[in-house]
Amino acid sequence: MNAAGNVLIYQEPGKMPSVMLALLVHVLLALFLFFGVRWQSKHADAVEVELWASLPAPAVEQIVAKPMPEAAPEIKPIPEPRVEKAVEPPKPDIALEKKKELKDKKELKKELPKKPEPKLNLDRSTDLRAEASRETAALERERILDQMRKETAANTSKAKGEWVSAIVKKIRPNVVAQPDIPGNPEAIFIVALLPTGDVLSVDLRKSSGYRNYDEALERAIRKSSPLPRPARSDLFERSLELKFRPQDQ
Repeated sequence: MNAAGNVLIYQEPGKMPSVMLALLVHVLLALFLFFGVRWQSKHADAVEVELWASLPAPAVEQIVAKPMPEAAPEIKPIPEPRVEKAVEPPKPDIALEKKKELKDKKELKKELPKKPEPKLNLDRSTDLRAEASRETAALERERILDQMRKETAANTSKAKGEWVSAIVKKIRPNVVAQPDIPGNPEAIFIVALLPTGDVLSVDLRKSSGYRNYDEALERAIRKSSPLPRPARSDLFERSLELKFRPQDQ
């Protein structure tokens, strides 16, 4: 029993200074809170102070920070665009190109074989004789050709005359006219023919002056169809001129 009482009575050394220190801290904290709240408010309310056996958790006030004014954005100068100069290609050296071209031409001339130069003929008499001979031969050829053309034309004209005479000879026996026609008047007709000798049309180009004789000639021409053909096909003419006289046989 005495031992238990001793235990209860026994106090841990250093406990009293700790309690006093705690009370002092509470008092200081209460004073700090009191003056701090009064400083922040014009009309301070009554403050109640309570003593606690242990230290309460300190109250943390929310401190609202004032927003800082935004700084004006810094205007940076716009750099000028960089223009790159076009690099011009190096100009060719014209003088060097010309020299190279002349050199190539000279080398080409050296490689080509030289043509033999024609020999000069100082004897002009031979050239004159040759030229005169050529002119004489040309004139002779022209004379021969002209003669051949004339002969051909004469032969053609003769053959054509023979063809026309054959036609007229066939037509005359078919002419029925009055025998008392004075004089020997001429009548000319244009006759259109086919290659076969058939008569297509008969036109009076020149009248004899006697209508009965002209009409008798036209009837005789149509009655004589087909007319004789030429000896050569190249002599044929589609339009043929025929002349008639009453006293011609």
